[in-house]
Amino acid sequence: MTAYVFPGQGAQYPGMGKDLYEEYPEARALFDEADTILGYSLTQVMFEGSEEELKETRVTQPAIFVHSLAMVRLLGESFRPDAVAGHSLGEFTALVANGTLSFGDGLQLVYQRAMAMQKACELVPSTMAAIIGLDDKVIEEVCDAIDDIVVPANYNCPGQVVISGTETGVFRAMEELKKRGAKRAVQLQVGGAFHSPLMEPAREELAGAIEKTPFAEPLCPVYQNATALPVTDPAEIRKNLVAQLTTPVRWTQSVQRMIADGVDRFIEAGPGKVLQGLIRKIDRSVQVESLKDKG
Repeated sequence: MTAYVFPGQGAQYPGMGKDLYEEYPEARALFDEADTILGYSLTQVMFEGSEEELKETRVTQPAIFVHSLAMVRLLGESFRPDAVAGHSLGEFTALVANGTLSFGDGLQLVYQRAMAMQKACELVPSTMAAIIGLDDKVIEEVCDAIDDIVVPANYNCPGQVVISGTETGVFRAMEELKKRGAKRAVQLQVGGAFHSPLMEPAREELAGAIEKTPFAEPLCPVYQNATALPVTDPAEIRKNLVAQLTTPVRWTQSVQRMIADGVDRFIEAGPGKVLQGLIRKIDRSVQVESLKDKG
């Protein structure tokens, strides 16, 4: 069984997608459609913008989303996934890929999500940090014991968990986790505390937009971040998509569940190879490849 997986924020790079745009008319049509829907030239920033410009949330999230789906579109009829999953933002990409959302509706939601998250980030000084080399349970215990908002936000692979919360909460947790044996505790260069209770204002805003958006029966199950379980019911997909902003990305658990359900081949569609690296660390026995390498 084959699962297609889609990356989240952090996979962007200057010039991303330019080769696809210039070489393939189907990709060009998708990029041009994205510019029309958004009302600004996303493609110009993707192809010519600096690293700093590409880091702006209103650019980053739509850019990764469109780039990933352009790669899928080039597969045409040969795109036949048995399952899909996406890391954070990538879950929206996965839902367009498996037919739950139309491209236009998915892009609108991604843009609204990006803007809502940006606003929420500006309300409280907040951050995220990667914790390397500790058991999940130790990280959960330390976060629970701190009298401030700090929570596990991304279970990326065994030995790599990202925590998220107020600046003081995250810094205190980093110190304590180093004492408890973490190999590294590295603050991430992000706009705020994604996948934490501090995203509640964004969750409320996105919930309204999701409620108004048509969701169809998917072609195959999506393994969602909030539950790490396969879902095909549009109502349940909506609920989990809303929950995603304030709950952890259970990537390790999602991949483990997909493998338990029979997936033995993972194909990453999008810029970069982050998810391939994580999947190899979760289970070395499965086949992992990139749509990029498939030409």
